[in-house]
Amino acid sequence: MSSSWITVIAVLVVAFGLAFAVGRLMTSRSGRLRGDKEWPALDADDIARLRLSRTGPTVVHFTAEWCGPCVAVRRVVDQVCAEVPDAAHVELDIDANPEAARKLSVLSLPTTFIFDADGRQRYRASGVPTAADLRSALSALLA
Repeated sequence: MSSSWITVIAVLVVAFGLAFAVGRLMTSRSGRLRGDKEWPALDADDIARLRLSRTGPTVVHFTAEWCGPCVAVRRVVDQVCAEVPDAAHVELDIDANPEAARKLSVLSLPTTFIFDADGRQRYRASGVPTAADLRSALSALLA
């Protein structure tokens, strides 16, 4: 094998390794609890507009009639909220609430949030979250 082929293969291996490392870094915090400094702050009007609970955590998920995966999110969130009675649940239609979606930087559907009792965003997931992830995020806020 000539040295030029070895160089090409080495460059490809390094490029794929670098792409893998960057991808892992970008998704490493997905779905984890985050501190309030990492999320945009909500004021009292935003908290009222989103109908967040002031006594416990609130699961908020954005949906739309035309969104197929949103049905699965609704099923998962309903199941978890039934198991955790201290958690409130708010479903927002993105077409009816574009300003709320813009404020929270919702770029795709479905997107699910968990806010604590003070209105701080503590969890965010795009796509269909697992029930275990939601339970874990909620239990950390209820502890």
